[in-house]
Amino acid sequence: MRAVNGLRARLVAAFTAVALMASVGASGLSYVLVRREMVQRAQETELTFLRETLTRTVPAELPPDVAGDLGVELAQALRTVDGRRKAYVRARGTEQDRPVPPPGALHAPVSPEFVERAMDELVFQRVVRDGNPYLLMGTSVMQYTGDPRTEAPVVLVSVNLEGTARELASFARSIALADGLALLAALVFALLASRGVLRPVRRLGGAARALGDGELSTRVSVHGQDELADLAVTFNRTAEALERMVTELRAKDAASRRFVADVSHELRTPLTAMVAATEVLAEETASAGDGGAAARLVAEETRRLGTLTEHLIEISRFDAGAALLVLDDVVVAEAVAATLAGRGWTDRIEVAGPACLVARLDPRRFDVIVANLAANALKHGRPPVRLCFAIASRGERDGLELTVTDDGPGIPAELLPVVFDRFVKAEAARSRSEGSGLGLSIARENAVLHGGTLEVANATGGGAVFTLWLPSAPEAGRVSTEAAS
Repeated sequence: MRAVNGLRARLVAAFTAVALMASVGASGLSYVLVRREMVQRAQETELTFLRETLTRTVPAELPPDVAGDLGVELAQALRTVDGRRKAYVRARGTEQDRPVPPPGALHAPVSPEFVERAMDELVFQRVVRDGNPYLLMGTSVMQYTGDPRTEAPVVLVSVNLEGTARELASFARSIALADGLALLAALVFALLASRGVLRPVRRLGGAARALGDGELSTRVSVHGQDELADLAVTFNRTAEALERMVTELRAKDAASRRFVADVSHELRTPLTAMVAATEVLAEETASAGDGGAAARLVAEETRRLGTLTEHLIEISRFDAGAALLVLDDVVVAEAVAATLAGRGWTDRIEVAGPACLVARLDPRRFDVIVANLAANALKHGRPPVRLCFAIASRGERDGLELTVTDDGPGIPAELLPVVFDRFVKAEAARSRSEGSGLGLSIARENAVLHGGTLEVANATGGGAVFTLWLPSAPEAGRVSTEAAS
């Protein structure tokens, strides 16, 4: 369909259609003019022959008693042996009971009106009978004698124009052949012309695709001074501006990522000490009234700050492409149970899945994914929270599918497309919330690192459904060399 509807096909069709219309118009006009000329020439030839024969045969004075002999002589002079020309001479006043010639006397019948007109002047008419063209002519011998008292006969002649028709048919075939050759030549010229026009368009298309694929240094050569050359110049200017802007944005983005990573690393050590100190302080002042409450608040916020710092460090690894998988054969049921038990969620989440299911994955990153999904369901949903896992295939690949569902209100429709974006929170309108807004982003990054997917949807009866799918064999390029051990 693309070849049929493409620009080249349309150019060739338009060029060929114009050439065909011009050729057919010229040949049609030529045929009409030639046909008129040939028919006119054949008609003039026969009329001239009839006049000359009458002038040569009819005497200046025609006695009344020789009309019959004259009719025979005229008929013999006008007829041809091959029957191409037939003649019939009707004596005036002797055949009033037969106003027209008998059948077979001429190639085509004539009307009484034609005969009456022939008594006074030379008349002619072209007719078609049984698909063949004929010329009918009629005149009175009285016009060729000087004695007006003579009862001169009427001469009727029919001529078969089949030879002229054959010549016209041959000419029409020649025109049709010429039109065919012109159409073929127009098609060849159209293909050559469209190739010359579309070559720079294809170069521009290839350059645009390369630019869209990220090859910002792509440029096209400029030839000539036509509209396509102007388009190539405009494309090169646009590509240069885009390359400059993207380069600047990449530099700024890299600088901001380095800044976040550096700040996170610099904050890690003092925050670790602060977390330990604030926990000790909170324990010592647990019964000190307002002072104990303040100490507990400082300890809690310090832990949150430490969690945020760890998340930022993890995100910086993903951004830098430094995150790798350390694969191991993991019993999924045991790994899920360890994740929930380590965070005190064993009694709050229902787990279902085969106890002997083994998957090859990174245990630490799998623990992060499960923990973030479970924490999100416990925080924003309502019990019961269910975690199910089983073997599932996507396309031609086998893998592990794990779902976490709750009976809460679900995720607002406006948040569904961006729920995995960084720093997106369900309580974004509040000035303060417990989460960092990075947990689901880190979970999806870990899923993608395994070559899998993490998707979200709202259940029909209410509640959110997070679906994790990890392939049974992650790509080798993502695996750390430490996994081999």
